[in-house]
This record gives sequence, C-alpha cells and structure tokens, in this order.
Amino acid sequence: QSIHEGEEEMDPAEGRRILVAVDEGDESVHALRWCLTNFATRGDGELAPPDTILLLYVRPTPPTYSVLDASGYLFVNEATAAIDGYSRAVADAVVDKAQKLCALHSKENGEVKVKVDVKVAVGDARSVICDMVDKLGADVLVMGSHGYGFFKR
Repeated sequence: QSIHEGEEEMDPAEGRRILVAVDEGDESVHALRWCLTNFATRGDGELAPPDTILLLYVRPTPPTYSVLDASGYLFVNEATAAIDGYSRAVADAVVDKAQKLCALHSKENGEVKVKVDVKVAVGDARSVICDMVDKLGADVLVMGSHGYGFFKR
C-alpha cells in the first residue's frame, strides 16, 4: 500500500476521527444523530476499532467596544464579562446536549461506545471549523445545513 505525499496512514488500532460541528440549531442535532446512526462505526475492540466523534462548538468572538458607548457612558468590564459568561454557558449547554445524545445512542444500541471528545473554540465558525479539521486530523466533517440549499452552502 503506497501513501501519497501529504497523506497519513491511518493507524489500524484506531477508528476514524469524525468531526461533528454542533451549535444551538436543530440541524446540528439532526446531523449528529445521522452520523451516529448511519456513519460512525462501533468497533468490537479487535477487528473494528471504534470511531472517535470530535464534537466541536465554536463560540463567537467576543464583541469589542470602545471605552465610551454612544451615550457617553463608560462601558464597564462587568458587562463584557457577563456577555462572555453567557457565551460560555451556551457552549456548555450545547456540548452537554450533544454528549448526552451520544451516550443515549450508545446505550440504546448496546454496542461498544464510540469515543467522544469535545472541543470548544472561539472565532468565525467557518474558519475555525476548517482549521480544526486540519489541526485535529479529522477524517470526516459532519455538519447541519441550517436549511440552506446546495448553492448557498
């Protein structure tokens, strides 16, 4: 078996690394369910090692405000901290829901659990998702469409 330049040989002791982009929308839940039901392999530990699901949630970049707002009042650090705290709480809730969905699916099927790893990043979702596919060595990217058609995606 030859390996082309730039390609890595997959370790036979490990399954595929499947990155699933999750967010607050129903589309990402549907994409995760589809992945678990139709795509992710639950290995027997010997001949077919389990795949790893990499759940990725991308928090938006915190807003940048000037020291003075439009009314001339100082924008307090507590407000910025509150916005960041809310963003973290949303990320925790989305990731928790996705992890529970993975655990429930494994429990219902009575098979070896897929491995689940969670990553939360900050930035523009389009760029971060592409960067994380490379950085994490994902073999496959699964994500919802948000109802967009083929051309808009």
